[in-house]
Amino acid sequence: MISTPTHRVVKSPKVNGRYLSDYMDASERKRRTIIRDCKYRVIAKLLQHDRAKAFITNFLKNPSPTKEMLSDEATRLHEMMADTKFDRDLLDVNGDFLAAYAEVFTDDSLPAAEIEDAPSNFKLNLNGVEVNPDIRLALQRTNKNNRQRTGLLTIRYAKGKPLAEEVGLWQSSLLFACRQMIDEYDEAEAEQRLCLTLDAVTGRMIAAPTNAISRFKNMEAACASIAERWDSIEPPENAVF
Repeated sequence: MISTPTHRVVKSPKVNGRYLSDYMDASERKRRTIIRDCKYRVIAKLLQHDRAKAFITNFLKNPSPTKEMLSDEATRLHEMMADTKFDRDLLDVNGDFLAAYAEVFTDDSLPAAEIEDAPSNFKLNLNGVEVNPDIRLALQRTNKNNRQRTGLLTIRYAKGKPLAEEVGLWQSSLLFACRQMIDEYDEAEAEQRLCLTLDAVTGRMIAAPTNAISRFKNMEAACASIAERWDSIEPPENAVF
């Protein structure tokens, strides 16, 4: 009897910015699990939050965003017809995401900046590891000295679980480094306060800290270690390929 495959193998090192940020604040045991799961991807359908994140991305670009916009879309997803149980669950988890953010959203939580579309498909290679920073929006403002300042924003959500501040600081530090790379002709345009990780559970915007550059260098070093270990990472128990 042939067993049904449960996982696929990612042959070259690839890590989403979310998981790299989690990795930087994790115990050594948890780090092994994070990287193992990045290399051995589950084949089964997963309940992703893409629909909710896409809505929030457009919502934040609206000049007059309101709680009602979020809660109305949450209700629409909860009431939408679905053909399968998986589709039903997918609509519900995205509706829950939007409903949670609606509860905590306030106008004053938004950055004082113009919010625009993100650079498309921006990825970077950190010491042999391909990293997708999951950039959702670009930000910019002009300061009192008439100098442009720029930033980036990403979105995090885990139902009922506020994002750990330290994880948010790591992820926003990654965004700050990405913004400097995008602004390669004037790296000084990037501003820590405009490189933000939105925690949709609390509504909090976690900005890159003043030591974002040194944090990013630590992420580069971590990626070098990940790349060295990648081929020797063992699969999960009972995984079928």
